[in-house]
Formats: sequence, structure tokens, C-alpha cells
Amino acid sequence: MAAPPLSVKGLSVAYQKKPVLRNVSFNVTEGELIGVIGPNGAGKSTLMKAALGLIPSIAGEVLVYGKPYKQQRKLIGYVPQRESVDWDFPTNALDVVLMGRYGHLGWFRRPGAKEKALAMECLAKVGMADFAGRQISQLSGGQQQRVFLARALAQDAKLYFMDEPFAGVDAATEKAIITLLQELKKQGKTVIVVHHDLATVQDYFDSVLLLNVELQAYGPTAETFTQERLQQTYGGRLAFLDRSHQPSSPAGKEG
Repeated sequence: MAAPPLSVKGLSVAYQKKPVLRNVSFNVTEGELIGVIGPNGAGKSTLMKAALGLIPSIAGEVLVYGKPYKQQRKLIGYVPQRESVDWDFPTNALDVVLMGRYGHLGWFRRPGAKEKALAMECLAKVGMADFAGRQISQLSGGQQQRVFLARALAQDAKLYFMDEPFAGVDAATEKAIITLLQELKKQGKTVIVVHHDLATVQDYFDSVLLLNVELQAYGPTAETFTQERLQQTYGGRLAFLDRSHQPSSPAGKEG
């Protein structure tokens, strides 16, 4: 039996002795769009960063296709939260996307015409080809997010982690992002998305992972994204589901 794209076993993370994730375990199914949902401070971004080895864990194991992350980096694409990026860094959109090819080239081989053509193709897919030479500091928030998505596409990964890609973007960018996610899914890729807008969860994701320091539930959206489970996850801080079981989104961002 093939190893899952992501297997998390007993993962625990603490900041200054305060548990942020406690004994989280799950296996991801290949070729799905998965939403990671939970209140502010639930550990959603922490889960993603710990899985990517960006922050240390105090216990547990994370395997990517059956092997440690360090051995599988080329298989992974990552889109961080937009506010965690230094947008004043002097580089243009094309160069940002080309950074997605370094895992394939190695740091000492310079990208050639083939890589540049691929990067332009990725920018075109997110509607940003006309901005290839534009400094990233001169782009709007939605445009910056599209450039980072293009960089992830250029990595040609099998497993993607995206930390709040829809946060603070306009409607056109949101539509472009979900179209892109659906395209990745059609190609058999697996995409894990930290998401805060509960109103769109049922439309966007095949499965959901409900998190509040501990794993509350994980499974197909139709079975898992229920009023009872959301109440359990948000601890009564949810502002509310109507009769069609369509939750409205609580305000605020994640930790």
C-alpha cells in the first residue's frame, strides 16, 4: 500500500512551555483539497510550519510519502501567510517565481530560458504575466498573493501547503485561487489550506481538519463539517449556523 502524502503522528509543539499543538495525528488522502479550520490561536499555522520543519516540535513524527520532510523537499510547495513576507525586498515578480525552481536546479545553477518560460507560464495561470517585471513592493495584496501561488506552481510539487491564501484578497483573486486549486487537484496533487472563512468551506474542500490545539475531527467535509463539530472546535465562539448548516465566519485571524 502506497504511503500517504502526509502522515502526522503524535505531533506536539509548545511556545515557552505553553502547548500550541498537543498529540495531533492524521493521514492525508492523495488528490484532495483539505481545509484546516479552527479559532484564532488554534495552532493551524503552527501545524503547517511544524510539518515543514520551520519550527521545532517537542514530540511526534511527520512523514511525506513515507519519508522525513528533509528527504522529500522537492515534492512540497509552500505558500506562507502574506504578512510574514518582507515585501520590500528588491525583486520583481518573475524572480520570485523563479525561486520556486531552485529546488530542481540547485542554488548554483542559474535559471535559463527554459525555467524563465515555465515561470512566465505560471504567472499567466494566475493572471500576472503582464506584471513579470514589476517590483513586488509595487503590487497590491491580491497581486502579491497570486505571485506566491505562481512560485508554488513553479515548484511542480505533489503536496502543497497554503497558509491562508484567501486572506485579504479581492473577489477576483479569490476566484483565481480556487480555480488554480481545482486544477492542481485534477492533476492528482494534494493541497492543504489553512482557511478562516467558514462560509466557503463546503464549496472549496473535499475534507476538513478541525483543530483547536488538539485534533477535533478530520474527514470528508460532508460528514465532518457539522454544527456539532464546529461548536466543539470553537468552544461556543462561533457566530452562527443557519438552518442550511451554512456557518458564518467568525472575525479575526489565526495563530
